[in-house]
Amino acid sequence: MKRKILLIIGVLFTSFYGFSQVANYTENQLQNTSSSSTLFEQDLPYEAGLNKELTFYAFFITQGVSTNMYPESSLFNGQLVGRLFGQNSSTTSSSKTSYYGEQRLIPFFIYEPKLFKGKALLRASFEIDWTWGDQAYGVGGNKGGALSGDQVNIQTQNVEIEFIPAKGWAINVGLQRLYDTPFNPYRTFFDKMTYTGYRLAYWGSDAVGISVRRNTDLSKLKLGYYKLYENSTELSDDVTLLEFFYRRKLPKYWNVGASVYGILDRGKNTGGVSVFGQGLTSVLTAYNGAYLFNFGTNDYTADIYWLGTFFSRNPDFIMDRYQLSGFFSYNLGHVNVNQEGWEDGVDVSGFALNARGAYRYGQTLNDYVSVDYVYSSGDPNGISDGKYTGVITGNTWGLPASIFISSGAYLLFPHINVVNRFTPVVSDLSNMGYGLNAFTLNAHHDIIPHKLNIKIGMAQGFSNVVPQNGGSNIGTELNAAIKYKLGAFMSVELHGADMWLGEFFDSNDSNYSSDINGSYDVRPPNPWTVFIVYKWLLF
Repeated sequence: MKRKILLIIGVLFTSFYGFSQVANYTENQLQNTSSSSTLFEQDLPYEAGLNKELTFYAFFITQGVSTNMYPESSLFNGQLVGRLFGQNSSTTSSSKTSYYGEQRLIPFFIYEPKLFKGKALLRASFEIDWTWGDQAYGVGGNKGGALSGDQVNIQTQNVEIEFIPAKGWAINVGLQRLYDTPFNPYRTFFDKMTYTGYRLAYWGSDAVGISVRRNTDLSKLKLGYYKLYENSTELSDDVTLLEFFYRRKLPKYWNVGASVYGILDRGKNTGGVSVFGQGLTSVLTAYNGAYLFNFGTNDYTADIYWLGTFFSRNPDFIMDRYQLSGFFSYNLGHVNVNQEGWEDGVDVSGFALNARGAYRYGQTLNDYVSVDYVYSSGDPNGISDGKYTGVITGNTWGLPASIFISSGAYLLFPHINVVNRFTPVVSDLSNMGYGLNAFTLNAHHDIIPHKLNIKIGMAQGFSNVVPQNGGSNIGTELNAAIKYKLGAFMSVELHGADMWLGEFFDSNDSNYSSDINGSYDVRPPNPWTVFIVYKWLLF
C-alpha cells in the first residue's frame, strides 16, 4: 500500500512538472511571438495537405495602377492585350493619366482519390478578374467589379487528368499548361520555368492535348500533342502542335537540353480569339506585335518547325553564387498559298537566342545582380523575296501565347504583375519581324533579410532592321521596386518604370504589322507606370 501511495505521488509530481514545463514553454513562445514576430509570420502550413483527397490553392493579386497608357477604343476598356501602339489601339498621352484598381483570383482544385493510391488525379483551374467598378450583371470574362457584382465571368484555364502509371512517368490529358520548359508545370515553382528552357518566350499558355513525361534523377523527357484549333471534324483544316523535349543533368550543376516543336497550320485563319482569327495572316498577329504575312484573303497552309537547344547552371540558385541559363531556337518551314491554284509561298528561316547570368553577392536568394540578353533575327524586305528570315512564336496563334515576363523590365518587355492589361513595347520576340537586340540589368537587395527587398533595373532595346523614316533605337527604360513580405508567399509591393522611346518610333511603317507608332505621325509620348500590388499564394 505504501509503495502504491509513493507511485501515485510520483506520477502526480511528474505530471505537474511536465505540465508546468509545457505551460512555461507555451508562454515563452507566445511572448516571443508577440515581441519579435509580425503579422502572419508564425502561420506556416506545417500540416497542410496531409491525407487529403481534395486540395485547394489559389493565387490572388490586386493592384492600384497609375499610368499614361490607355486604349483609344472603348472596345478594349476592361481588358487590353498586345503590343503598345499596336492594332489594339493602345497608346500613350502627355496629358492624360489613368488611375484604376484591378484584381485577379486563380483558384486551383486538385482531386486525388485514395482509391487509386496517387496514380490518378484531376486538376482544374479557373480565372476570375475585373477592374474595380467596371460592370455588373453581365456575361463575359475580365469584368464584374461594379456595384452588385453578379457577373458571369469565370474563365476555365485547365481541366486535365494526370495518370502516373509507373514511377517517374506522368501522362496528362485535357486542357493543360503549354510551357516551353522541360519541367512539369504543376510540380515546379513558376519562377524556375521563367528562367530555364525557352522562358515561355515561345509557348507560355494553355492548350488541350496529351503530354507524356518521363523524369529520372538525371533526365527529363517530354512528348506533347496539342490541338490548337479544330475546324470541321471531317476535314483537314485544323491547327496542330507537336512537342519533344529532353533535358540532361551534367556535373558541376550544369544542365543541357534540346527540343523540337512543329505546327501544322491548315486553319485558314479561322478560329482563335474572337474576331481576330489566328495564324500567319490573321489580325491577331498585329495585336501581338508578331509579323503579319500579307497574303491578302488567299488561303495558305504552313508547316513551321522550331529546333532548339538550351542550358542552365544552378537553376535553383542555391548550390553556389552563380546562375546561368540560355537558349538558341531556329525556326524553319514552308508556306504554300492558294492564289489561282496552290503555289509556293514563303520559306521561313529565322532564329533567336538568349543568355542570362546572375551573381548572388549577399546572404539571401534576393541579394543578386543579373544581366539578360536577347537577340532575334529580322527580315530586311519582308516576304517580297519569297523568304521570311524573322522569328515566329506562339503569338501567331494565341493572345498572348508567348510571354517573356522574367527579364526584369516593365515596359520594354512584359512584366509578371498582370491582371487585365498586358501591353509591352515589345510583346513578341520577332518585334514585328524587325528583329531584336536587347538587354536588361537588374540589382536586388534585401534590406531586411527575407522581409524587405528593393530592386533597381534598366532595359535597352534595338531593332535589327531599321524601319522606314525611323531608327533602330527602340528605347531605354529605368525601373525600381520595393517589396515587403507580410508572410509566407504574401507580399505588398510598390513598382515604377519610365521609358524613353527611341527613333524606332519615329516611323509609322505598317509593312510588317500595324503602324509602329500607332495613331501618331511622330514619336509618341514616353510610357510610364506606377502601381502598388498585393499578392498572396494561398495553400
